[in-house]
Amino acid sequence: MPQRGGHRAPARTRPGADRGPRRRRPCRVRARHRRGARRPARAPAAGPARRARAARLRPRRRRAGHRRRPQPQPRRRARRRELLPRLPPHSPDRAPGHPVPRRGLPGPWRRGHVRGGHRPVGGLERRRARRGLLPRQLRARPGRDARRRPARPADPRAPRGTHGGVGPVSAVVWVPCDAAAVSVGADAVAEALTAAGATVRRNGSRGMLWLEPLVEVETERGRVGYANVAPAEVAGLLAGDLDDGERCVGVVDDYPWLARQHRVSFARVGVIEPTDLAAYRERGGLAGLERALTLSGEDVVREVTDSGLRGRGGAGFPAGIKWETVRTAEADVKFVCCNADEGDSGTFADRMLIEGDPFTLIEGMTIAAVATGASEGFVYLRSEYPHAIRTLRRAIDIAYAHGVLGESVLGSGRRFDLDVRVGAGAYICGEETSMLESLQGRRGEVRAKPPIPALHGLFGRPTVVNNVLTLSAVPMVLADGGAAYAALGTGRSRGTQVFQLAGNVARGGVVETDFGITLGELVEGFGGGTASGRPVKAVQVGGPLGAYLPPARFGLPMDYEAFAEAGAMVGHGGIVVFDDSMDAGAMARFAMEFCAKESCGKCTPCRIGSTRGVEVIDRIRGGVQREANLVLLEDLCATMTKGSLCAMGGLTPMPVRSALEHFPEDFGVDAGTADAVAGEMPESATSTDGGARP
Repeated sequence: MPQRGGHRAPARTRPGADRGPRRRRPCRVRARHRRGARRPARAPAAGPARRARAARLRPRRRRAGHRRRPQPQPRRRARRRELLPRLPPHSPDRAPGHPVPRRGLPGPWRRGHVRGGHRPVGGLERRRARRGLLPRQLRARPGRDARRRPARPADPRAPRGTHGGVGPVSAVVWVPCDAAAVSVGADAVAEALTAAGATVRRNGSRGMLWLEPLVEVETERGRVGYANVAPAEVAGLLAGDLDDGERCVGVVDDYPWLARQHRVSFARVGVIEPTDLAAYRERGGLAGLERALTLSGEDVVREVTDSGLRGRGGAGFPAGIKWETVRTAEADVKFVCCNADEGDSGTFADRMLIEGDPFTLIEGMTIAAVATGASEGFVYLRSEYPHAIRTLRRAIDIAYAHGVLGESVLGSGRRFDLDVRVGAGAYICGEETSMLESLQGRRGEVRAKPPIPALHGLFGRPTVVNNVLTLSAVPMVLADGGAAYAALGTGRSRGTQVFQLAGNVARGGVVETDFGITLGELVEGFGGGTASGRPVKAVQVGGPLGAYLPPARFGLPMDYEAFAEAGAMVGHGGIVVFDDSMDAGAMARFAMEFCAKESCGKCTPCRIGSTRGVEVIDRIRGGVQREANLVLLEDLCATMTKGSLCAMGGLTPMPVRSALEHFPEDFGVDAGTADAVAGEMPESATSTDGGARP
């Protein structure tokens, strides 16, 4: 009879097996047999049907209402490779059972001191091993920033309030944290000032990049600036040794290069700490948002329309018209997207504003959401801007903590959520529809229009897409009124524009002035000519797809219509300076090559036309049938301009045509031949007929 009580039936002995004692083998029961392993075996069948094998195990039927007890799991011996190496309970130079200091924890026991009641580590390890936890030595310790650093020992040679006898160290010193300043040693200067006992505060860059690191010391007169400060010069700076030299620029706000500007969007950049919300409020921040919350969406859009604000990303489309289209669209959710994919060569205003005053961008996007009824927003920021990414994310967290973003914007009951999305660095994603595709997790590829993003944008919903500088101008428009902003500028180009001087220029940086300033005033007046000292040969305005303009065109006013008539564009406001060593033919070839590499490949004129353009320019510069290839190049440029889906292919001919027009000698062509070829172009190359896309 089988035994009852839940015990295992005795194992049957194989015929001829030794009945002597033997080592017990570990039990290996599969998961599907665990229940049956605990049940008694049924009696084997009688007669010839009986086989010489172990009894078949079957589960016993449960009674009605019977609850199955928890089943024990078979124990398996751990393999050696699955175990962590066991550390000794104490270090070799410490006696067993001696307490170990609590490393990495805050408190007075930080170094050497042991808190009362701390038990020896040996017993602690055994208790934790029984609980299945890692011993103390294997636990993750707090990171470097989470530890409390010991107090710096005082220097007995220096009297209290001074540093080595070089002067007072209680001064407040401002050191830029902008990426441009950091690249030339601003962080090292800040550390040296901190070690000297000064109070260091980090601000954005003032935009005078040739003076970085520009250190500012608070005085009774104001913040006095010192240019190109090195860490080894910190002691002399605090002692006043740099006051009488050329390195001292005086009160920074009164510096002529800065005082001649009219800063609106950049009014707080370089003046306050980037993530200091209280200082942002003290200097007029959030005034535009507070006023917008008291108005209806229609009234807010009207203010933007009356201001004459146009897109600063390059197209110059009126912002008010775009906002009104999104506001009147019907949808369950609407979006506000900021295009911060600043990919044009010689442009850095978006980065500097985000790193120096991110709350201006956040406020502008929130006002756009209030005006259009959007509830979610995204900032598409390029991965090449790590400092800007970190600063903007920190500012967004602070804005949430203070109620500027979230469930109820400034207590108004209106919701707006904002997030940062980092792009992989594709130039084509600077185009709005390609950026939206990337935001949706797709390949950055241009969409055909219509539909326009204002009606069918992110995830098929109405979407406001604006540039960083466009959205950063909105707070001033709402704070002072649309009429006040419209009073600035000239013609249809209203307000201010942030110009960026780069390339071979003596004084590169950011210049924010009203529209209407001439190109020569920017290059010669603010830029100071070339850094090499050689004559200026050309400047490229509007990025790598902008036109090359010679000094003869420096009288051109900076506004959208004047540049369009001259065959150029203002674009994002970037100005790259070249001296007389520039080869215009090589730069024209680079424009076509750049387009071939950065094209998304969706449309044939851009994808194939740019490749053929490189080949044709090479033949022209090589002297192969120049006149015929000049005609072919112009025909190719006309096809790309009229047939491309976006401005990537449509604007690539602009630098090629301008270089050939103003500098034909760099192509091996005399001016008369170039003009004659342009006049003999067939009608099909310049008209919109014949199948060309208008």
